[in-house]
Amino acid sequence: MASRSEKIFFASADGHELAGRLDLPDGKPEAFALWAHCFSCTKDVFAASRVAKGLTTKGIAVLRFDFTGLGASEGDFANTNFTSNGDDLVAAADYLRENYEAPKILIGHSLGGSAVLAIAARVPEAVAVCTIGAPADPAHVAHHFEDARSEIEEKGEAEVFLVGRPFRIKKQFLEDIESQKLEQDIAGMRKALLIFHSPIDDVVSIDNAANIFQAAKHPKSFVSLDMADHMLSRKEDAAYVAEVIAAWAARYVDSGADAGVTVSGPVAEPGTVMVAETGQGKFANQVSIGGRHAFLADEPLDYGGNDTGPTPYDLLLASLGACKTMTMRMYAERKGFAMDQARVTLRHKKIHADDCEACENNEGYIDHIEAEIEVIGEMDEETRQKIIKIAEKCPVHRTLNSEVVIESRSS
Repeated sequence: MASRSEKIFFASADGHELAGRLDLPDGKPEAFALWAHCFSCTKDVFAASRVAKGLTTKGIAVLRFDFTGLGASEGDFANTNFTSNGDDLVAAADYLRENYEAPKILIGHSLGGSAVLAIAARVPEAVAVCTIGAPADPAHVAHHFEDARSEIEEKGEAEVFLVGRPFRIKKQFLEDIESQKLEQDIAGMRKALLIFHSPIDDVVSIDNAANIFQAAKHPKSFVSLDMADHMLSRKEDAAYVAEVIAAWAARYVDSGADAGVTVSGPVAEPGTVMVAETGQGKFANQVSIGGRHAFLADEPLDYGGNDTGPTPYDLLLASLGACKTMTMRMYAERKGFAMDQARVTLRHKKIHADDCEACENNEGYIDHIEAEIEVIGEMDEETRQKIIKIAEKCPVHRTLNSEVVIESRSS
């Protein structure tokens, strides 16, 4: 498949103009991918350009760009850090969403791999995340300027040489990378993960891949890049990475499913919900809704599950919360109230019936759902309370408060 490449520019969160290159296949792309380059590299490093070229031959468009202060992008590199790089990635995802299509695939090389892991949850449309030679801890890059560390800490900054070029590193950069909690980001991102790493990588040891893999939830995969160096300087290594990414990602981006779930079993007909065991772990289920949406349900690790999706009670609370916010939105618009956003935080627990003043049954334990409602916008308190009160009239709330008959039958 032929391809083409376009120069693009977009604004960072700080207002700097960032320079990028969008590699496109001929015809409509199967999906868009966002590439994060290595520390102190640029969008045009061999690994980025070669992998992008390989992906476009498979119908996947790739946006690669220079982080703030690097390459053709505006800004001062000395004022950037790992957090600002993540913000740049989110800005790039926003650009794709507004002008083309939100990225379904996030790819990061070296420290860029750490960055996509950190921000994956901030790109809700992304269903697949790939890392190549990524550190499990962003603080790993500090070894590049260990000789200048004392000067950085004493004077607040120092000039260091990286890949033969001078860079100014400030103390805030060190403090930022050392404050990152990447393990939590990995565990909570809820995306399919593919980890590439070379066993002979002398820049980022393969132990980092093991740590990332252990922190991640399923689905997760590891591919060993035998004989490849850290920078994927051999053309055949970059081509192999592109081939594997395209084949692996197709399982997630082509299914039409939500949240990285592939519909591998029967699909629910319109107007129905089908729940079926996946066979992956003790409790994992695939939920198919009307043939249009799919996601996983599971139990946490401490209950014997694999934590690959929300629990049944999580889904119940989500249904109630969504119904309440939708009801408040319809009411506010009908009345012309200036509501910017409605939020509902829900909690479920079992309480003793004796502790429930509003309950008719005073024996045993009952289900208690607490819904904390926030109405954000410029309005007086009386209006705010009217909107909050209407949430109690949402259909799901009424269903839960009414007598419900559940008829089970065999098929």
